[in-house]
Amino acid sequence: MSTRIGVVGTGYLGRLHARVLTEMPEAEVAGFVEVNDSVAAEVAKTLGLRRFDSVPALAKAVDCAVVATPTTTHFDVACELIEAGCDVLVEKPITAEVDQGRRLIDIAKKNTRLLQVGHVERYNPAIVAVAPLLHDIRFLEAERLGVFVGRSLDIDVLLDLMIHDLNLVLSLLHSKVTEVRAVGVPVLTEKVDITNVRLEMENGAVANLTASRVSQERVRKVRFFSSDAYISVDTKEQEVKGFRLGKQSIEPIAINVEKKEPLRAELESFLQCVRDRSLPLVSGEDGVDAVALAKDVAAAIDESLKRWKR
Repeated sequence: MSTRIGVVGTGYLGRLHARVLTEMPEAEVAGFVEVNDSVAAEVAKTLGLRRFDSVPALAKAVDCAVVATPTTTHFDVACELIEAGCDVLVEKPITAEVDQGRRLIDIAKKNTRLLQVGHVERYNPAIVAVAPLLHDIRFLEAERLGVFVGRSLDIDVLLDLMIHDLNLVLSLLHSKVTEVRAVGVPVLTEKVDITNVRLEMENGAVANLTASRVSQERVRKVRFFSSDAYISVDTKEQEVKGFRLGKQSIEPIAINVEKKEPLRAELESFLQCVRDRSLPLVSGEDGVDAVALAKDVAAAIDESLKRWKR
């Protein structure tokens, strides 16, 4: 039995959601909401979907919905859907502000609705494959580089790209952040476009993260180091390499990755949660924790910029 679902916001990410959903037999895509007439006409034509004129109108026709509007509107749109009785998948970041995210979690609980956050890297088959193998990680290094595409400019590179790695650090290292050091600079926009962050964890682990949306190539790599193992993950290519210290030599770790479009895996998981009322892999709380850490990083970047200007 298929689940009725809709999409609110059909910019770059919203169109990806809509396209993938139309390819999934378990999804019955009722339609979408889009404020831009030309964009809406293109989506309706290429995907054959119905355009609804408002969020309330869409909510009456679906069981659940994806919110892929600009970040500053996430709270209002998701709240409207939840209060209308819909389960919701909100694209990352969950909200622009921490207090909004917490309020949204409370509203979802009050209305007994599911709230999932679109940190799609958690559903990447390469990350899924290595997650059970990550024990006693002492150092994590992540590079998330992208070319400038002129979208998501309402937020900085922290909430646009690095938010994925902040979520991975919190969910895979299983420890609180105790110290944040960061530098970042605006390059092509008025907001920070490239940043390097060093996080120290309560358990002694360290994470070194770099994110840029003004690079010449697209890179998505995460490396994990423990006392006896090294695992390298290329989430773009969904490739994993692992090595472990044996008795007398370095031995390869066999890691099987079943490749799949991460967004499809995320949407499949969401629809499964809607059907069986299970908790999502990436909860509203996870989304808020990532935004809160991003705010701490932003404060550290502001301090570094002040020192630089002196």
